[in-house]
Amino acid sequence: MTLKPYIFHPYLKRVVWGGNKIASYKGIRQTIKNIGESWEISCITGHESICADRGFPADEDKGLNLRQLVEKYQERLVGKPVYETFGTDFPLLVKFIDSAQDLSIQVHPNDELAHERHGCCGKTEMWYIIQAEEDARICAGLKESITPDELEQLAYAEDSDANTFAHIIASHDSHAGDCFYLPSGRIHTICRGNLLCEIQQTSDITYRIFDYGRKDADGNARELHIEQARDAIDYQVHPEYRTLYDQSKPSVELVRCPYFTVRREMVSGESTIDYHTESFVIVVCIEGKITLNGVAAKQGQVLLVPACDNILNIKGEATLLTAFV
Repeated sequence: MTLKPYIFHPYLKRVVWGGNKIASYKGIRQTIKNIGESWEISCITGHESICADRGFPADEDKGLNLRQLVEKYQERLVGKPVYETFGTDFPLLVKFIDSAQDLSIQVHPNDELAHERHGCCGKTEMWYIIQAEEDARICAGLKESITPDELEQLAYAEDSDANTFAHIIASHDSHAGDCFYLPSGRIHTICRGNLLCEIQQTSDITYRIFDYGRKDADGNARELHIEQARDAIDYQVHPEYRTLYDQSKPSVELVRCPYFTVRREMVSGESTIDYHTESFVIVVCIEGKITLNGVAAKQGQVLLVPACDNILNIKGEATLLTAFV
């Protein structure tokens, strides 16, 4: 028996810096304000993605969550190497992010630190910019050397503001099609005016260093994690933080790291893609619409293609991101 690709209900997350682009981008009705994130594929406890209608009758998997699907199909769904390593913990989290305001200046711990402190994996991620306003920017990485003590002094300074960190964090113009790879330890923030897709390790651990004095829904100052962050940051200065690639190519690798490989595919008509991997394949429809192995998807939807049937037979016109481990 073959396993058809899965499509899931999004978990729409309201945050203080969220906007109104995600609902219109996905073509759904916006029922809450300030949607900052749409979790498309998640195995985070309490927010496991739930299988949606895939367009065929008597779908016995409809309504099951992602962890239940992994428990049911095991290596057939995720692949033998993935199942042996992660069990029922699906290794990737995929989301859309809309930054109507600047996000906090932050960093994510690596696996070793996250396991020691939180009993979970760290967070390496990548961003693909879908839409960017004229003055949109991405901040990622250090542009000059700084010590942990100096960083802590800046963060705790009474007159600390957005400009406090401008001379140490690299800032980049943001354009549709740009890609940024953010290994754990890289200080970063998404500035206002960006709509992007994020593919990351399954982790929800973030250390905030600076948050503009914002308050949460209850009127309390949002928690900072300055002391935790100082031990998590990679203090090395790199010459380039933007992922450079040939955007004219219809098929191109964006990121290859120990946690995931991400490619951009531009398809037209009928296409067959075989990555020769034992892994599941995630397919993000950035724009356009497709039918993939018998399941339809449109702009803003994400498919999980099971490992046992992971050759992609695609019909349609679309720009896609694909991810596998």
